[in-house]
Amino acid sequence: MAARATRGFGQYSGVARAVERVGERWALLIVRDLLAGARRYSDLKAGLPRIPTNILSDRLKELQEAGVVRRVPTVRGGYELTALGRALEPVVLELERWGWATLGSPAEGELLTADALAVALRAAFQADASRELPPTEYVLHVGAVSMSAIAAAGALDVLAIGPDALPQPGRRLAAAAPADVLELTVEVASFRPLLAGADEVATVLAGTDELLARFARTFRMTPAPHSDAADAADDASVA
Repeated sequence: MAARATRGFGQYSGVARAVERVGERWALLIVRDLLAGARRYSDLKAGLPRIPTNILSDRLKELQEAGVVRRVPTVRGGYELTALGRALEPVVLELERWGWATLGSPAEGELLTADALAVALRAAFQADASRELPPTEYVLHVGAVSMSAIAAAGALDVLAIGPDALPQPGRRLAAAAPADVLELTVEVASFRPLLAGADEVATVLAGTDELLARFARTFRMTPAPHSDAADAADDASVA
């Protein structure tokens, strides 16, 4: 089945053209998951369990036609981002920060996947703070997902770990493995407070209180400007 033709907005505008290419439902989530590396069709479906198979096929075809995604000859049934697609990374990270302000608690049936966790950590990463701190590896177990995040000299490298982790490129940082390692576990519902600075919601499996404080400096989600009002509204509704 051929992908549905994109309907233009009739505007000579960069925003309009971008939305024509990646504004369809599910499209940016596919891009988000491909930021980690090549994915098979089945991997994408597993990471987006509510997407109908025909819609996933259509979106992949549309993204290919837009030059955002391409097939991977070396991975059977695989897809990866093109250079044009990878250029969407800062857009995805900014959308993560913007959406965090109204994220709230996870609803019933909502999942936190490894790719979503990786993007959240990258969006929360404070590069300036990292430059002032020694290289550190943070091993996080959030619900059923595990991630290793190495912060060194203002750079961040995240890698899904564990038996269910999907294949992805190896470490990209040239630095040696850090001597300082913090390992902690947190429930999915407590992950948002953790990135807001509430480190007491996490259980430390390995490491020191100093490293936990270092995590709070290195990863802090900066909310959108309207978040204070949104939080006040949430508090009022609970009261």
